Amino acid sequence: MSNSSSISHFLLLPLADTRQLQLLHFCLFLGISLAALLANGLIISAVGCGHHLHTPMFFFLLNLALSDLGCICTTVPKAMHNSLWNTRTISYAGCAAQVFFFAFFISAEISLLTIMSYDRYVSICKPLHYGTLLGSRACAQMAAAAWGSNFLNAVLHTANTFSLPLCQGNALGQFFCEIPRILKLSCSKSYIRELGVSVFPASLALGCFVFIVFSYVQIFRVVLRIPSEQGRHKAFSTCLPHLAVLSLFLRTGTFAYLKPPSISSTSLDLALSVLYSVVPPALNPLIYSLRNQELKAAVWTLITGAFHKH
Repeated sequence: MSNSSSISHFLLLPLADTRQLQLLHFCLFLGISLAALLANGLIISAVGCGHHLHTPMFFFLLNLALSDLGCICTTVPKAMHNSLWNTRTISYAGCAAQVFFFAFFISAEISLLTIMSYDRYVSICKPLHYGTLLGSRACAQMAAAAWGSNFLNAVLHTANTFSLPLCQGNALGQFFCEIPRILKLSCSKSYIRELGVSVFPASLALGCFVFIVFSYVQIFRVVLRIPSEQGRHKAFSTCLPHLAVLSLFLRTGTFAYLKPPSISSTSLDLALSVLYSVVPPALNPLIYSLRNQELKAAVWTLITGAFHKH
């Protein structure tokens, strides 16, 4: 990192030009982050406290809630701070930390969503083997593999990005520190390294998406054989919102990383980054969790219990 020692800070993209719009963005981000913190916090507490929720599905939901909280807490607070205080700066160390944690949590999110689709596939298509394929030890190993491999992935990507000499200024043109933006400031014309940093995560995301779609295709084939229309409707109403949010998350993220420079613009880049970094972590609790009757009952018990204590 000594190559870039002359840069002490980076300039982030201001979310708006006027003071009124800056405060509006601050309020919007505050609302989104508080909703995400509350919803994900309730899920973590309900699953942690409710012994009847200690099943593979809820175990992975708890892990997803942790990664959602990580994503929101990595990018949004600094953007809110900059909007409120009308500043653009982020320190070099702060930027490196943001790159590491964002890469860690966003890739963990993709891995966990893939594992969750496998959990649904086994529960619906191979119910007799569910206890064998998704025992407590297997679930713990899958979660540990997801977090561990993505931790190493984040370390490698962060070290790779910040080892480059930067000589194209320090303005990132994004509301948080993002690897492709930092690579644009590099004076090293290492196209292979740039390609690896962009294409590897995109390929991994595409592979996960293909696996998830394949899992859901198998699930739909089984669901369509269900004789009762109510049973089919219940299965489809659960699966389709999952696929919609997942598709938004992966498509916007992949497009943001791989789109040609000719169609790049500040407003488009900002919209895409919000769509894949802020919206899914805020929506996931509603789509994946709070539609579940068992979890809703556990959350309600948790809230009413807290009120009774006071």
